Amino acid sequence: MGQTEGGEKPGTRAEMREETERLILDAAEEVFAESGFGGATMQAIADACGLPKANLHYYFSNKEKLYRRVVERIFTIWLEAAGSFETSATPDVALRRYITRKMQLSREHRFGSKVWANEVMHGAPIIQDYLETTLRRWTETRIAVIQGWIDAGHIRPINPRWLMYTIWATTQHYADFAHQIETLNDGPLDEAQWQDATETVCGILLRGIGIDPGTGA
Repeated sequence: MGQTEGGEKPGTRAEMREETERLILDAAEEVFAESGFGGATMQAIADACGLPKANLHYYFSNKEKLYRRVVERIFTIWLEAAGSFETSATPDVALRRYITRKMQLSREHRFGSKVWANEVMHGAPIIQDYLETTLRRWTETRIAVIQGWIDAGHIRPINPRWLMYTIWATTQHYADFAHQIETLNDGPLDEAQWQDATETVCGILLRGIGIDPGTGA
């Protein structure tokens, strides 16, 4: 019971496919981050994830589809990080959670962040439509939430758009300029340094909009 005719457990094939796709995307993130879209090749990505090129094409028929999937994945992860805007009743909790999660993602997904940054710095030739639709809609909804906090007197009056840009720039710096940070730090940040950096970023940004990061007031 609970197994297929060959003794294979249900879901195993789907789980294997999901794991293979994750390996491909992880490898593609790093290759695209290092070589850019133009310099990356499907062969290099296949080599990086240890798959035959034919297998790679089975999952992603061409480089542009794989590239867009890499970009969509990092953006989806960032979207999930902003869930606190809907689930947290107060701006101090929502913004602290958002900033903290964005710092974590810069540590865990540095290559994905670099792919996004490189694409945008080159005028977004592959994902301009994504910026004009998905990112624009998402940004406007967050701006509306922040404006609501301002109108209710919870934070000092600032331009919500500039606040969002500042959060992105500050947190993603730790991914996009990781090499510079590690050079000046004489090595990668350890756990204590990441926690200290996160607390420092939270403190600066929250105080800037009139919230005491220690009390939430």
